[in-house]
Amino acid sequence: MLRLMLRDDQWERLAPLVRGKAGDRGRSGIDNRLFIEAVLWIARTGSPWRDLPSEFGNWNSIYVRFARWSNKDVWHAIFAVLREDADVEEVSIDSTVIRAHQHAAGAAKKKGEQALGRSRGGFGTKIHACVEGLGQLARFVLTGGQVHDSTQAETLLKEIEPQAVLADKAYDTNALLDCIAGKNAKAVIPPKANRKEQREFDQHQYRNRNLVERFFAHIKQFRRIATRYDKLASRFASFVALAASALWLK
Repeated sequence: MLRLMLRDDQWERLAPLVRGKAGDRGRSGIDNRLFIEAVLWIARTGSPWRDLPSEFGNWNSIYVRFARWSNKDVWHAIFAVLREDADVEEVSIDSTVIRAHQHAAGAAKKKGEQALGRSRGGFGTKIHACVEGLGQLARFVLTGGQVHDSTQAETLLKEIEPQAVLADKAYDTNALLDCIAGKNAKAVIPPKANRKEQREFDQHQYRNRNLVERFFAHIKQFRRIATRYDKLASRFASFVALAASALWLK
């Protein structure tokens, strides 16, 4: 018997956000709930598409539909709606390196961005995340594993107006501090040891930064996130958006 993820109340919240429902233009989707469960099964187990249980339907048809939704940013649109309840008064930013499986390499550049690179952690992708005050994902960016954390911070904060931004000392750059000050927000970032002029930071509030570390631990329970198997960044980003959406539904 299949182990499914969505409760009835969760599906009721998700159903209006998917494509192919009654009233949408074009052909209606065949059993949207079972399709979402199939993609969640892949995300949770990390299995190859060909190993999808037959109870979900033809694996290739489900993959093609997943890819089509990915190309049309449907997964990101679902995530965008669910994150509208985010409490961004205090946000934490950080990144985590996702090791890439050998099958993730080799996509033709013309097919799209890959967001892969080598760092001390090996060959992989970085998820740069902004987590809201209750520990849920508010925004994320994918880059190659070699990209420095601080380079993506302003992008993560671009559409957010927090009162405080928490981050580790890797984010202690003048550009980011100016960005946070420009938002009239408080920078809760420890200074680097090599700063000529050391500055104060709220060590008590800094303890709340553990929310972003706990978020990474939660989302990596989806094995398709813990290891990257997808050749294209857009496909992997779709799984991140789906997994984050599932966490928002809990």
